[in-house]
Amino acid sequence: MGSIVEKTRDGTVYKAATNAVHPELDLLTFLFDSPHTLAEKTSILHADAADPDNNQITKSQLRTLVKSTASIFRNEYGIGANGPNKDVVLAISTGHYLLPSLFYSTIAAGGVFSASNPGSTPKELAAQVSQVGVKVILCNADTEATAVAAAKLTGLDSRNVVVYSSLPGGSLVLTPTNSSTPLTSSGSLSWAKITSRHVLDSSIICLLFSSGTTGPPKACKLSHTNMVAEAALVLSPNRDFYTRLNLPLVYRTVAHLPAAHIAGIQGYFVNPFYLGGTVYWMRGFDFPLFLTYMKKYQVTHFFSVPPVFLLIAKSPMVTDQLATVEQAVSGAAPMGRELQIAAKKKLGGGRLGKGRLVQTWGLSETTGSVTVLNMGSEFEDDESGSVSALVAGIEARIVDDEGRDVEVGKEGEIWVRGPMITKGYWENEEANREGFADGGVGRERWFRTGDVAVYRGGLFYVVDRKKGNQVAPAELEALLISHPKILDAAVIGVDDEKEGTEVPRAYVVVGDQKGITGQEIQEWVAKQVSSHKKLRGGVVFLAAVPKSPSGKILRKDLRALAKKQQHGGSKL
Repeated sequence: MGSIVEKTRDGTVYKAATNAVHPELDLLTFLFDSPHTLAEKTSILHADAADPDNNQITKSQLRTLVKSTASIFRNEYGIGANGPNKDVVLAISTGHYLLPSLFYSTIAAGGVFSASNPGSTPKELAAQVSQVGVKVILCNADTEATAVAAAKLTGLDSRNVVVYSSLPGGSLVLTPTNSSTPLTSSGSLSWAKITSRHVLDSSIICLLFSSGTTGPPKACKLSHTNMVAEAALVLSPNRDFYTRLNLPLVYRTVAHLPAAHIAGIQGYFVNPFYLGGTVYWMRGFDFPLFLTYMKKYQVTHFFSVPPVFLLIAKSPMVTDQLATVEQAVSGAAPMGRELQIAAKKKLGGGRLGKGRLVQTWGLSETTGSVTVLNMGSEFEDDESGSVSALVAGIEARIVDDEGRDVEVGKEGEIWVRGPMITKGYWENEEANREGFADGGVGRERWFRTGDVAVYRGGLFYVVDRKKGNQVAPAELEALLISHPKILDAAVIGVDDEKEGTEVPRAYVVVGDQKGITGQEIQEWVAKQVSSHKKLRGGVVFLAAVPKSPSGKILRKDLRALAKKQQHGGSKL
């Protein structure tokens, strides 16, 4: 069903048409030991897509591995020794089928798991390590050089940089970079079962770096409640759909996105486990190989991003590889209706006879999806370009710049609250003040998403938003104005048809435009940032960056200018 609108004491509030509750359990008990999860002891949960026969792990094997690895983390590095919610273990890794075990093991030890994009530069990784006080960096061979360099920049002991690898049969090997001898465990450390609502809500088990609504990347705190609620409330309706059809829920997917953002962590580590499915891991995204694996493993469900769906829609390589896909979900950025329609035609639907392609909306701060169209919903065939309807348990408001409700059907910033919403940012009170609004006496605060949306006919449409790779404008702006020839700068996202999403564009003010070119600025930035932060949208010179009387950059004016240029207006 779609969302509904209610007039309440809090103003105009949007919510799901149906109510639902989530289990009050810690994440590991929820996944490994509760009847809520469909995975059986012998279920293959993770496998190497290149060689699954020799590199796979079942639920039973994973339980044993998690307990022994948690013991290593506790005994060798003191993770969780002084209580939970404190010790941060950060992973920077390309795709690997045992990467999820490091997530579970960190939580089992009482630690806090964090992650960095495998494309991060040493400087970017070092900033994250310093920001949250990382105790251990976990890396694989592909990212070892970056991890070691970042550790040197921050003063982290080389023993606390640990390279992980695997042996056939699901064995995990952990080797500190100051030694050639792997760490061994003679013990087993089980996780604490938690049922207290207060403890679950206030826990910190995961830190994800987000651009938030403003400023440089911040570490957003996710709890047991957040991650359990995200799995249960988002996915239970799809489980019910298969039950009504008297069909077993068969979930197979290919991990092709970095497991450094919420889409990879919740989407590969948690949700498939809850559904009893198998994740086939790619080392990195390669479209021809992706298609090969989709067909070889008869993938039934997958989440991806608009650039991948653009390839699916337009590439002549796509023939019958997606014949078994029953549902695909697009997120991280809005997808135009034309692309949605074209990509959907490539999905065979498997046992259901027709493929479904829906859009979702969410952020790191919302633990992923807070809107989605469930299978069997009256809107499941929606092709209007919407980002779907609210998930049960989520409430939303759409407000103007002063925080006042806009008229239903008008655009405004969307605020949300509910069990999937972060309690705030790690040791960043300024960001917490800016990112949340009072929810009323005895009520949860509203999270200010910074995304502009409109509500029509039960569905939401995002018209202006941040992107999934967490490009914080302020971070790039700070870098740009550090250039001796740049006096001022502003960064926005602009549409790029080739990539099927938005890319960063810089508007700069220079003292002497003849002294530097846009290409030179692009190349200078490219040397200092990871690939998704490069100024792929170009550089535009301005006489002055538009700002409000208080000095705030008027990004709406820059977006209007970008649209004018896109439609043939004069370029600066």
